[in-house]
Amino acid sequence: MAVDQLHEGHEGIGAAMPRVGARRLVEGRARYTDDLELPRMVHVAFLRSPYAHARMVSIDAALAKAAPGVVSVTTGADLRAHCEPFMGVLSHLPGMVSAPQWPLAFDIGRWQGEPVVMVAAQSRALAEDALALIDVHWEPLEPVVDPEAALSANATVIHPELEKGNLAYEALVNRGDFAREQELATLNLSLDISTTRVTAVSLEPRGLVADWDAGRGELTVWMGTQVPHMMQSVLAQHLRLPENRVRVVAVETGGSFGLKIHAYPDEFAAVMLSRLLARPVKFIADRLESFSSDVHARAHRAKVSIAVAHDLRIRAFAVEGLLGIGAYSKHPRGSVNEVRHVVNLLGAPYQMAALHAHVRVAFQTKTPYGMYRGVGHPVACLLTEVAVECAARQLGVDPVDFRLRNFHPDGAYPIQLLSGTQVEGLSHEACMHKLVSMMDYPALRREQAEARACGRYLGIGLASFVENSNHGSATYGRGGAPIAANDGCTVRLQADGTVLCASGAADTGQGAETALSQIVAHELDLPLSSVRMQMGDTASAPISGGNWGSRGTGVAGEAALQAARALKEEVIRCASVLWDVPAEQLQLRGAQLVDGRSAQAVGTLAQLCHAAYVRPDLFKSGPVPQLAVTRFYAQRDYDGGIYTNGVQASLVEVDVRTGRVNLLKHWIVDDCGVVINPAMADEQLRGAVVQGIGQALYEGCLYDEAGQLMNATMAEYLTPMAGEMPDICVGHVVTPTRSSALGAKGVAEAGLTGAIAAVVNAVNDALSPLDALVTDLPITPDRIFKAIRAID
Repeated sequence: MAVDQLHEGHEGIGAAMPRVGARRLVEGRARYTDDLELPRMVHVAFLRSPYAHARMVSIDAALAKAAPGVVSVTTGADLRAHCEPFMGVLSHLPGMVSAPQWPLAFDIGRWQGEPVVMVAAQSRALAEDALALIDVHWEPLEPVVDPEAALSANATVIHPELEKGNLAYEALVNRGDFAREQELATLNLSLDISTTRVTAVSLEPRGLVADWDAGRGELTVWMGTQVPHMMQSVLAQHLRLPENRVRVVAVETGGSFGLKIHAYPDEFAAVMLSRLLARPVKFIADRLESFSSDVHARAHRAKVSIAVAHDLRIRAFAVEGLLGIGAYSKHPRGSVNEVRHVVNLLGAPYQMAALHAHVRVAFQTKTPYGMYRGVGHPVACLLTEVAVECAARQLGVDPVDFRLRNFHPDGAYPIQLLSGTQVEGLSHEACMHKLVSMMDYPALRREQAEARACGRYLGIGLASFVENSNHGSATYGRGGAPIAANDGCTVRLQADGTVLCASGAADTGQGAETALSQIVAHELDLPLSSVRMQMGDTASAPISGGNWGSRGTGVAGEAALQAARALKEEVIRCASVLWDVPAEQLQLRGAQLVDGRSAQAVGTLAQLCHAAYVRPDLFKSGPVPQLAVTRFYAQRDYDGGIYTNGVQASLVEVDVRTGRVNLLKHWIVDDCGVVINPAMADEQLRGAVVQGIGQALYEGCLYDEAGQLMNATMAEYLTPMAGEMPDICVGHVVTPTRSSALGAKGVAEAGLTGAIAAVVNAVNDALSPLDALVTDLPITPDRIFKAIRAID
């Protein structure tokens, strides 16, 4: 039986629907069609705005609706009645604003790449063919590309309903008497530093399959996400569904780097369509549209200042900053967290008497801003460490000695930074000493001097960094975002003595599944092969915050540890009852219950589990065996999170004839607390360093004056390749956090946080004999030539 349209109220969406080969629920009645007709799942593609700023006068989709294989053609007006708009605002950040954002733009396109029309068809290719038949009459409006121009008095206002025009947020920190410290300083140095927008370019793009079960009134979404429970809450809220009717499964996915912790309008449109069509819908972003629809990050303009006294003590830091976050603040986390990190962590490794930090955030007609690995920590590190390195050079002081003179002493923690940030414990002194030893710093300086004598320009750059992890409620929960600050883990013994776990964390390639399995296996003294960790399914896993902000091992791992410990206690109690041995004498060793006094096994874990499930009558006293345990953990000691730290160094050679930077070697010493899996931790650090090198030397989303993204292909958006990468040497200092029994902090973002500054400082150290300085990123050959010519 052909289904020509959806139930009443959805005719516009379901017009020209072909026959489908599956069970359908329409107007409350079960209808059936031939099982041998068309595939039930449809594929969607999006017509996106070709303009950075334009009004949609009309949309003619008649030809597209009649195209072969097309199931539906959907506009923003079609979807608006069936959902709530996004509002990427955090209520605990005073003055933060954003305009409502809908899954499909329905009146004005506000960035090139914004989704406007969605076509569903039997294949992605057929959907794309139909897109070419849609005629949209556009009325171009003035683009607002530059953030400084966006905040000018005569700027075109992107969202007229916002009282502050294009100002999205403004952050200000003033501590101490900055002007007074400048007056007393021996050196006052100011630098203009700028960075270019970058995007994550994960190996696997965004994607999902959504399936609405009309009979049960349940929605299931399989998607590449770091935050399944957050997505469950957001989908339920905006689609007006109870959370227990929404299931999100975070499938294994090839990389994320913060890209996949946001609510994207095209993804929501695809999920909504599944509900409206009552059939599965698949959306996979292709690489071209990913460049203009995935979040961008880290485009800052800043004037950073440092004041140093006659005794070579740093007295003050300051920054005046500006960034543009695109057309909307990203839901639900907002797009201003880079700013928060800059004002909170500027100069964080160093003692000082005054801090002034002021950063403005502007809306602009570009792709919206979001989280990217490290968020604002790499920017705070870049501003701080370039200023420190330049100050040391001007003062004629070795940059290692200058830093060691000014670090907060390792033994002084916990402390409160001037910004008000509480820090539990850092180890910059120990990290620097280890780094100097690893790289044989004196020998490298001698090698550099010899190379310079031969006309070669070698440079050594250093960077000390601070990185946030193990976040508390202050990051998002206090601002009203539906993001759990806790994590939960269920650890269950099977009848054969193996262990099945469920964690609300997700694994996007960083090794969280392995790390959590190791924690459970170690606590229960079982081989790793006996533990199976299932992750990221909201139907089975306890509500959790997911993987972001270097919290996976530190928070989800602690929940797994606590659950395993509780299960171990229950195993001992049950074994004591079953085999009549005092509990205090029993130990769990290698899947056996052992009497500690006699060192004899009284039974196996498999025997105990079989008895608990099949012969509970054998347990004559106490409660029925409880061989499944769920525990939650939230880091509550430090609201802003637990901070990690480290030091990096880079060795480069600059060819002043070509402007080419040759990366010779890179070092990192990181303190992430207790290291669960050294091999994975080291590779996380190396991978993150490579991303930092990319932003320092290669990567950037380039826009023209009309707001058009000019390099939206992998041929033009340059990412670091294997041939450009140096050897990356990794070392560790271990300062366990006291906020958990596990003692682990985050590791995934630390490599990127310090790498950008280390490479930039190395390039400028190489150019120092020419008195050339490059502070605009990425450092391209053209910018190196420009810096050299400026001196000439």
